[in-house]
Amino acid sequence: MRRLILVGGPTGSGKSALALALAEQFGGAVVNADAMQIYDGLAILSNQPSAAEKARVPHVLFGTLAPSETCSAGRWRKLAIDACETLWKSGRIPIVAGGTGLYIRALTQGLSPIPDVPADVREAARGLLAQLGPTALHRRLIARDPAMGARLRPSDSQRVVRAWEVLEATGRSLAEWQEAAPEGGIDARIFGIAAMPPRAALYAACDARFAAMVQRGAIDEVRALIALGLDPSLPAMKMLGVPELAAHLAGELPLDAAIVRAQTATRHYAKRQYTWFRHQWTPDITLDAQFSESHSNEIFSKIRESLLTVA
Repeated sequence: MRRLILVGGPTGSGKSALALALAEQFGGAVVNADAMQIYDGLAILSNQPSAAEKARVPHVLFGTLAPSETCSAGRWRKLAIDACETLWKSGRIPIVAGGTGLYIRALTQGLSPIPDVPADVREAARGLLAQLGPTALHRRLIARDPAMGARLRPSDSQRVVRAWEVLEATGRSLAEWQEAAPEGGIDARIFGIAAMPPRAALYAACDARFAAMVQRGAIDEVRALIALGLDPSLPAMKMLGVPELAAHLAGELPLDAAIVRAQTATRHYAKRQYTWFRHQWTPDITLDAQFSESHSNEIFSKIRESLLTVA
């Protein structure tokens, strides 16, 4: 039987350290399940593993795509399943780790069978977004697809254009597709661990980590990203810290204010993740503290008992 360990939790929860420890203990490899860590050129801001950590165990799907690309849940699921298949063939256990709930659901349960949108339709939709702006495109979406339009904020340009392109390509509302039974979950025995420390500790960790990112060179990463002249609606351009540090580089915000704004946005994001993992996923273990080596023996023992000893 193919086996997989899944580590989820909000940003700043210590899940990366836990995944690394698991990979070392069980001869595994860490597979990224974070929507931002898949992009290249933003290793600091997305908190990708260091060179030293990558030297300790293999890491997969970190910095894989250019920031000019968009990685949907469907695209990530295919990449992740392919990575897991390769690891199983090599005798390694995949340790899938990340905080993107939609990715975790896509891997474990599958996704609604939405057809691929042709490249020309996708390009036309993005051209219309650039021409009209997200608010006007949202109004057009409501006129043709009231159900989906009502679910989306006008400012959420990425989801608005996605709903528009699906409608154009299929003639059906994205809402209808999303209600269809999911397909394509991974065929494996999964042991799930949620890293869920107390919120006060989590938020403090988020604040400290972002300040450290700035010290490590996050501003230079954002400067290089801006120099690429990318569409501001791309996921990489919306990464936590990018808009705030970009505003600082443009002379619109003092650095201290940019850091505070980014820290606030990070805490809000962590809160949403925390809520998702509390209510949308039932793991085998919930770790109610920041991971440390003191938790290792108990976690390792439970994995051996419930995952590795089962034929």
